[in-house]
Amino acid sequence: MNDGDVSKQIQQMVRFIRQEAEEKANEISVSAEEEFNIEKLQIVEAERRKIKQEYERKAKQVEIRKKIEYSMQLNASRIKVLQGQEELVNSIKESARKELQRLGTDKRGYKNLVKALVVQSLVRLREPSVLLRCREVDRKLVETIIDEAKRENAEKFNVPPPKIVIDSVYLPPPPPANGDEFAHQPYCSGGVVLASEDGKIVLENTLDARLEVAFKQKLPEIRRRLVGQLGA
Repeated sequence: MNDGDVSKQIQQMVRFIRQEAEEKANEISVSAEEEFNIEKLQIVEAERRKIKQEYERKAKQVEIRKKIEYSMQLNASRIKVLQGQEELVNSIKESARKELQRLGTDKRGYKNLVKALVVQSLVRLREPSVLLRCREVDRKLVETIIDEAKRENAEKFNVPPPKIVIDSVYLPPPPPANGDEFAHQPYCSGGVVLASEDGKIVLENTLDARLEVAFKQKLPEIRRRLVGQLGA
C-alpha cells in the first residue's frame, strides 16, 4: 500500500469518526432538549397545580368568611328581633301591672275582688284554721269582708266556718304612683296570701301573683301574635 492509499484510508477514517461524533452530538443535543422540555413541562404543571391549589384555598377561605359574616348578620338580626319582642312583652306586662293599680281606686270593686280572692283561697286550702296576710292599707277592708267570706265558704261545703287570723306581718305596700321605683323596692298591688295554721300550705293570691300566672299562660300566644305583627 502506497502513501496515497494510506492517506485516503486515514481521511476516510477521520470522516467516519467525525460523522459519528456529529451524529452522537446531535443525538445528545436532541435528547437534552427533549429532557429539558419534559422537565420544563413538569415544572410548569407543578406550578400550575400549586397556583390552582392556592386559588382554591383562598376561594374556600373567602367562602367561609362569607358564611361566617352571613351567620353573624343573621344572628344579629334574630337577636334584634328577639330584643324587640322582649321589649314589647315587657311593655304589655307593665301596662297590665299599671291596670292592677287602678283596681284599688274603685273601692267597691276592689272590696268585692278581695272577698272573692279570700273565698277562692279558702276553697283551695280547705283548712279549719288559716292565717291571712294582706297589705297594711287593706287591713280594715279585709276585716269587713272576713265574716261574709267565711259564710260563703261554709255554705259551699256545708262545713263550719273556718277560723281566720289576720297576720300582724303585712305584705309590701302599694307601688309608688309614678311607677319609676318598681324595680328598686318590693311592692304589692293588692290581694291576699293565706296559709294553713301550721304554715305548711301557702296560697299566694295577690294580684301580682295572679298576673304572673296569667302572663305565663298567655305568653306563647302573645309571642305568636307579636311575631305575626313584626313579620307583617
